[in-house]
Amino acid sequence: MLRGFLSNWSPKVETTPGMRQSGALPYSVIDGRVVFLLITSRRTGRWIFPKGDIEPGMTPWESAAVEAMEEAGVSGQIAVDPIGSYRSSASVDGSSLVDVDLYPLRVETQLDVWKEMDQRLRHWAVLPEARRLLNDRALSRIAVLLQASLRSGS
Repeated sequence: MLRGFLSNWSPKVETTPGMRQSGALPYSVIDGRVVFLLITSRRTGRWIFPKGDIEPGMTPWESAAVEAMEEAGVSGQIAVDPIGSYRSSASVDGSSLVDVDLYPLRVETQLDVWKEMDQRLRHWAVLPEARRLLNDRALSRIAVLLQASLRSGS
């Protein structure tokens, strides 16, 4: 019986078709050091990067830029290619999952007042601190990829 179960079991978790979001990975380079802008999620208070549904009529990177403005109060140059993707819970109970593509956003403007400022905290962090604060290892991995990409000039 166990053999039959295991022969049909897959460690891959499928996402519901159409369940894809986009997010921004806001960063800046200060005195030669890459710093990342983290925000807290509204639901759990964990440190994350801005993300949300892809808006109809927008590209995924345009949607990511809108999320960064609404959730973190920042804007700048958004890349058209994602630096990486991760899987996140799309529901309070964790019963549905969504894949999120993260687009690097080089921050040029940071507002003092923005749409979700009363619902979230934001914090600039160098990579070691960002890795410590980010609860999701996939987010840390993507931040490492971005820093390496920026250092190599690609």
